[in-house]
Amino acid sequence: MGTRKITSTIPTAGFIIAFAGSILFSTKAIIVKLAFANTHTDALTLLMLRMLFSLPFFIGAAILANNKKNNVTLTAKHWSGIITMGLFGYYLSSLFDFIGLQYISAGLERLILFLYPSFVVLINAYLFKQKITTIQKIALAFTYCGIGIAYFGELNVDVNKPDFMLGSVLIFSCAITFAIYLVGSGKLIPLVGATKFTAYAMLASTAGIFIHFMLLGNYKNMPAGKNFWGYGFLLAILATVIPGFLISNAMKKIGSNNVAILSSIGPVSTLIQAHLFLGERIFFEQVIGTILVVLGVILTGWKGRGIIE
Repeated sequence: MGTRKITSTIPTAGFIIAFAGSILFSTKAIIVKLAFANTHTDALTLLMLRMLFSLPFFIGAAILANNKKNNVTLTAKHWSGIITMGLFGYYLSSLFDFIGLQYISAGLERLILFLYPSFVVLINAYLFKQKITTIQKIALAFTYCGIGIAYFGELNVDVNKPDFMLGSVLIFSCAITFAIYLVGSGKLIPLVGATKFTAYAMLASTAGIFIHFMLLGNYKNMPAGKNFWGYGFLLAILATVIPGFLISNAMKKIGSNNVAILSSIGPVSTLIQAHLFLGERIFFEQVIGTILVVLGVILTGWKGRGIIE
């Protein structure tokens, strides 16, 4: 009887952890938009702050990974793959995302960003000849129809907003580069381990961001005040480190497919938070588009490998 109770409790805990992690991840766009509005900082500076506050956790994770009994010695091929994926996943992807958020709403950003599961499917089909199943084709149709409906609805709201199209293209690029990172991580994690891969990939992306900031950053005129540093801290801890550990823990408990399905709460959460904290309008096309995108993400992860490798 005791055993029966334990086995049913573990999946429940995993689902709660995954749900919480997905909600926290969805706060990222809200925090970024608030930082832009209240501190007048730029995307590169804000991204640098995020990685600066996250850096001790990445270093700690790398040290823990190296001290494990089953530690894998990295080859030159491993290093090149990890560094490349890190630069795609959390340097280029994050840079496109943060700059794009200057020009489009947080709700639309999250919807376009959620194209990445479909890009994972398409990249695997093109590069690794993985067959696209019927259910994945249906998922792709739902996802792209949802984005299309929401996007054209957003055009009526933001048609006069400067650089709206540029922002959309940047978030689209973010989704592509993040999908490349996920596909690459799916190939490298079985070889080097999840913790080690993630830690070193994040360190590589952090190095890329720091170098970029040193070369082109506006560090001499960084905004002063607690708000500026506070937003960087929130981005690092609340929207990066804590949800990252929660999602990793959830994947161990309930598997990547279930985590992938639960992550579809992201667009809904962002939509509600953007309305509450940013005053963004919720309109009919956005709601219909969000429902279709969520259905597409659920179908992509259902009874398959999942969107989180």
